[in-house]
Amino acid sequence: MPALKPLPATSGIFTGGQQIPKTIKVSHVNHYFGDGELRKQALHDNRREVKRGEIVIMTGPSGSGKTTLLTLIGTLRTVQEGSLKVLGRELHGASRDQIVELRRELGFIFQAHNLFESLTAYQNVNRAAELAGMDRGLARQRIEMLLTRLGLGQRIHYKPKSLSGGQKQRVAIARGLVHQPKLVLADEPTAALDEQSGREVVTLFQELARDEGCTIVMVTHDNRILDVADRIVNMVDGHIRSDVAVHETSVICEFLRQFPLFADLQTSTLTEVADKMMVEEAEASDVIIRQGDPGELFYLIRSGEVDVVVEEGGRRRKVAELGPGQYFGEAALLRDEPRNATIIARTNCVFYTLGKADFKDVLARSKSFVEELRNVLASRT
Repeated sequence: MPALKPLPATSGIFTGGQQIPKTIKVSHVNHYFGDGELRKQALHDNRREVKRGEIVIMTGPSGSGKTTLLTLIGTLRTVQEGSLKVLGRELHGASRDQIVELRRELGFIFQAHNLFESLTAYQNVNRAAELAGMDRGLARQRIEMLLTRLGLGQRIHYKPKSLSGGQKQRVAIARGLVHQPKLVLADEPTAALDEQSGREVVTLFQELARDEGCTIVMVTHDNRILDVADRIVNMVDGHIRSDVAVHETSVICEFLRQFPLFADLQTSTLTEVADKMMVEEAEASDVIIRQGDPGELFYLIRSGEVDVVVEEGGRRRKVAELGPGQYFGEAALLRDEPRNATIIARTNCVFYTLGKADFKDVLARSKSFVEELRNVLASRT
């Protein structure tokens, strides 16, 4: 098997051999609106991790669940099912005091700017600084810096009635950033801005991520700013359908080309597959998939090792060990059957995963992909 090249620093997976701390960890989160016969599921078993200093853009059609997930992360809705950790705190079952404490470390930027009409731009932003308990002198410097960077240097002391819609939005952006939050949640932050102002906003976001380690999650339909993202998450019908590490697609393609399973795919198809692959991590002893569960993902091991364990007659036995370049989870997807084994991480692992629909799309495109899978299945039975 060819030697593996280390992941580049731009991948956001490891830095200097150390895992980057996770700002957000979403595990099996479901959410519903309404009661009884009117109850409708808005989010379906979503899982995702966002690391410190990442800029994540969430896309998808209206009603796909983007804003619902964003408001759950921001503690503006209560977590109903699953686990949602933000800055290391579990939100499912969190007390009101715990929520209030966490909100001091979050920055919110929403389409409705909701400025106080009786206060100037400076005073509106300063209200957020006061609520965060910032030192007055430091707050003044940061407010003036932010408003100036956002093109409002000559309008610091203007009230909202004297500002345009785009200028009001920039005041709201400054208000969300003034207290140096660890996590910024933004819903269409550039929708009301012209191209130049929108570019200045996202450049500022990049600087906060780089210089302050601030994590930024944005919901947007603004294609002009997609280039600043470290990850682009696409949601459809309450499901995270894809999570593309923008700077990692070429790395995934290079990795996939090393193996017969993907060798027959055309470059364009291989790139599409890489774009749809998500990056998953697991720590030693984590259960990745469990025997009997429905199969939803195909896993390719990027680094680390796993044990394949089968349960029969109340007894467990290890049937295989898999390492970098090997894969699992294909049997359940090929046969539309439950998982036939439990997979447990032997070491810390990084996987590339492919959803069921995308996996079957690759099957339809490549005869060699199907044959390789069937050969592997035969060798494991």
